Amino acid sequence: MKVVWIGAGRLASSLAPALRQAGHETLQVYSRTAESASRLAAVLDCPFTDDAEAVRTDADVYLFSVKDSVLEELARRICPRVGEALCLHTAGSMPMTVFSGQARRYGVLYPMQTFSLSHPVDFGGIPCFVEGCDAEVCGEVKRLARSVSQRVTVMDSARRRYLHLAAVFACNFANHCYALSARVLQSQGIPFDVMLPLIDETARKVHSLPPVEAQTGPAVRYDRNVLEAQRALLEGMPELQSLYDEMSRSIHRMALQEKKNEGVGYD
Repeated sequence: MKVVWIGAGRLASSLAPALRQAGHETLQVYSRTAESASRLAAVLDCPFTDDAEAVRTDADVYLFSVKDSVLEELARRICPRVGEALCLHTAGSMPMTVFSGQARRYGVLYPMQTFSLSHPVDFGGIPCFVEGCDAEVCGEVKRLARSVSQRVTVMDSARRRYLHLAAVFACNFANHCYALSARVLQSQGIPFDVMLPLIDETARKVHSLPPVEAQTGPAVRYDRNVLEAQRALLEGMPELQSLYDEMSRSIHRMALQEKKNEGVGYD
């Protein structure tokens, strides 16, 4: 398929080369800044523009990979000009209907993964969640997604919002905890890389255990001696202390609920 990219950020910079490798041709890259557009266009060996009115209209598919706050505006400016071309966005939190009234054929191709400009990923194992305005379009989006990923699932906008929310907990919040861990370590001159084996093993465990069963640490049994001693170390970091308290309570409540569901009580 002939593709035009609307947006040149982290997701586009990973998915666009994967589509190119799968045999799809990129005709043009648009971004609001020429710097971003030119960077991705150089990788794809295609023209670029920072003018939405200069986006060409002869592609088969227009992939919108932009901030949620500007998606509707760009859809309104671009989609009515592209006729029967397929208009897709890549957002987990935005409904497919953002294209309604603007595009004739539209849908969603949402790769659920964290992306960085400096860290390439293998798209083959990335789950992609797709949606289409009708059965024919949905089939086209599935075929496009399957050209780069072995894990393609049809999911409507309502359920995809919860998927995206769950991803925030599993990825963004977890990574923020790494950053907080690094801050605690830095205060004592300890390098963060001592945590990497622990982080890796924690991630490995949930491949074979439900997360609630993989949970360890003093909060599971609410070991007050350890909890009080650790929160005392955070006296000079009130924000971290508050998070420590709330996370510990949440871990303990979930552990209690799990034991209740199993009909098992703590000694």
